Amino acid sequence: MAEMKNDFSKGSILSNMVSLALPMTLAQLVNVLYNVIDRIYIGRIGGGATLALTALGVCLPLITMVTAFANLVGMGGAPLFSIERGAGRRDEAEAILANSFTLLIILSVLLTVFGEIFKTPLLRLLGASDDTLPYAVSYIRIYFIGNIFVMMTLGLNSFINAEGFGKIGMMTVVIGAALNIILDPIFIFLFGMGVSGAALATIISQFASAVWTFRFLHSSKADIVINYKKLKLASRRVKRILALGLSGFTMAVTNSLVSMVCNSTLQRCGGDLYIGAMTIINSVREIFSMPVTGFSHSSQPIIGFNYGAGEYGRVKQAIRYLSIILIVCTTAAWAAISILPHFLIGIFSDDPELIAVGVPSMHIYFFGFFMMALQFAGQSTFTALGKSKQSMFFSVFRKVIIVIPLTLLLPHWFGVNGVFIAEPVSNFIGGAACFTTMMLTVYKKL
Repeated sequence: MAEMKNDFSKGSILSNMVSLALPMTLAQLVNVLYNVIDRIYIGRIGGGATLALTALGVCLPLITMVTAFANLVGMGGAPLFSIERGAGRRDEAEAILANSFTLLIILSVLLTVFGEIFKTPLLRLLGASDDTLPYAVSYIRIYFIGNIFVMMTLGLNSFINAEGFGKIGMMTVVIGAALNIILDPIFIFLFGMGVSGAALATIISQFASAVWTFRFLHSSKADIVINYKKLKLASRRVKRILALGLSGFTMAVTNSLVSMVCNSTLQRCGGDLYIGAMTIINSVREIFSMPVTGFSHSSQPIIGFNYGAGEYGRVKQAIRYLSIILIVCTTAAWAAISILPHFLIGIFSDDPELIAVGVPSMHIYFFGFFMMALQFAGQSTFTALGKSKQSMFFSVFRKVIIVIPLTLLLPHWFGVNGVFIAEPVSNFIGGAACFTTMMLTVYKKL
């Protein structure tokens, strides 16, 4: 058998986690930067800037849907891939990678067709007004045309990270982000394309990232490469990938549903201004969630590999480290957001009305943010161990069973603030339920 690269059953667990988490977190930083820079530029395009920024917020649920389908394959296939590598079954790991590649192509084509046909009614459903609809249509049309590059980048990069090549995975994001940062002002301002220019810059950047990812998974540097002889879908394998991927898919889909309900409720209770505030809050959340996401994702190959290798003591150690790190990160994030709300909102807009509604909304939304650490720790553990039912249940539980009903009900008593109150309530209930269940049903039995 060929010598295995990046054997996670050896060496310090914490060292392995940090070696993966640092490049993954940097990748998150760069990824968030270019998403945020999009919004910063759009927020300053001149006349109609606030409407354009609000339109981008309306598009976010559809962009999240594309991410959801990439997660369905990437976050479903990669943990299984890690388990098979850890168990020494390289042929099956190779087949999982090849089948995942085929699924990404099929799903991206279907999404492009669906998006082109239904974009306008979907945007209306997501809260687009007569004023913001033209901006939203201009952006999302281009994004759907190029979504295959987004799908390939996100889906295949999960396998690069699963093989332990965190720095290569980071470069996937850095290449796209750097190119996007360069192209944004050219298309938006120099060519006068506005929001269409921002979408075009994003798609070209994702194309470059997809090429980089594709080339690495065909090179001798990779431990396992894409084998075209195994592209044909096997129903048993596809079911395993999709069953486990349903957790990440459901999490992204429910995020999209929450955004849709939030936007439509905010439009009814507060108007475009509050949707703009929520767009900024989501951007701030992306920034402060970077280390959380980096460590969560870095733990999964390590937990899955050691589980496959039968090293259960190392699995428990990884879960402990992950939980402590995430609690520290989210507590620090909550403190920073509580102290600097004016500064953070001012990065995106200098509109005094937007700042006036954004500051109190931000304080409410992020209250008790540290409880999200428990949701991430539990969710990451379930996913890494291939526990698809538990993972999917808690994805649905926090968002669909708690957030969406509260978003619809609380405004009856608290007005527009009710939309923002729903998030911290769900963090406390959902985070505690997910983490407690993981500790009692998984950790205790290892």
